[in-house]
Amino acid sequence: MYKTITDFIKNIYDHQSTINLHEPRFIGNEKKYLAECIDSTFVSYVGAFVTSFEERIKAYTGAKYAVAMANGTLAQHLALRVCGVVHDDEVITQALTFVATANAITYIGAHPIFLDSDTDTLGLSPEKLFTFLKNETLKKADGFNYNKKSGRRISACIPVHVFGHPARIDDIVQICNDNNILVIEDAAESLGSFYQSKHTGTFGLASVLSFNGNKTITTGGGGMLLTNNEAIATSAKHLSTTAKIPHAWAFEHDEIGYNYRMPNINAALGCAQMETLDLFLTKKREQAHLYAAFFSKIGVEFISEPLDCRSNYWLNAIKFKDRTERDAFLTFSHNQGVMTRPTWRLMSQLPIYKDAECGDLFQAERLEATLVNIPSSVRV
Repeated sequence: MYKTITDFIKNIYDHQSTINLHEPRFIGNEKKYLAECIDSTFVSYVGAFVTSFEERIKAYTGAKYAVAMANGTLAQHLALRVCGVVHDDEVITQALTFVATANAITYIGAHPIFLDSDTDTLGLSPEKLFTFLKNETLKKADGFNYNKKSGRRISACIPVHVFGHPARIDDIVQICNDNNILVIEDAAESLGSFYQSKHTGTFGLASVLSFNGNKTITTGGGGMLLTNNEAIATSAKHLSTTAKIPHAWAFEHDEIGYNYRMPNINAALGCAQMETLDLFLTKKREQAHLYAAFFSKIGVEFISEPLDCRSNYWLNAIKFKDRTERDAFLTFSHNQGVMTRPTWRLMSQLPIYKDAECGDLFQAERLEATLVNIPSSVRV
């Protein structure tokens, strides 16, 4: 079976000697815009391409405000800061995620709580979220929920749209609204994904996108904070620009700020990539359909978009019956020059988060043991 799978993938990618997991594609105006940026001499965070890229992302996602950052992790950190999460708060997220989600929480001085995932969306389970809040927290007179064990305030929740598949974000937002918990979506992987015709990252108080080199579109390194709240957007832009008060020459700073803004040269790349985004999404959807049809014939589960969703299929994934079978395939595929990878190690299993509170992680543990990402680069 393993050879059947790798032969199919090789055929998709015209029998390349090595097939990477997800490569960037530069088929448009990337070189032109980079040259324009260099000729302008504005290659740092002050420049027209930054503004243009933000405008293009707003128009595409429907978000009212977008603030470009140097990467998605920094955007997540700043989103927590400007939304009001403070030192010693607790933030609920999922165990099945990339480490940057948990790290950003820690940057604030807050404490992550790791909960289980749904098997169909791979995102945070609303049922497990509801149960945790009902059984493990206490609402006090100030209207906030406090952890019965630690006594700390639970101020935020970060659901993740894993591999570009939307989580059940409407249920999550409703549960959090009922408990005075703000939602910051980790939409790092889901540019081009929609839940009930609404773009991911526009349901919560704020969200983040990533434009790392392996994402659907890339700026080399880069991220974006999205929000519909003007005050949050204004604060994010100010703080990400070292909290400098605008002035023709004076250096005045009114808060402890951060040097987080996206350089103009990265934004130039992003502007060109946005022009080919629709083509990339079409190609990725076609490829996902090829994969789905193939794997259904050989009895391997392919992770398809959830109900009422339109996924970007950033990284395609398949599920094996157990860890032994998964590891055997990983070894075989790499020996064949087909790059595959397991999903992330659960945050609760990392030594750096061994003391973090966790809920029942039955489904997340099962997913971690059986999921494999397969090559997902756009074929052009």
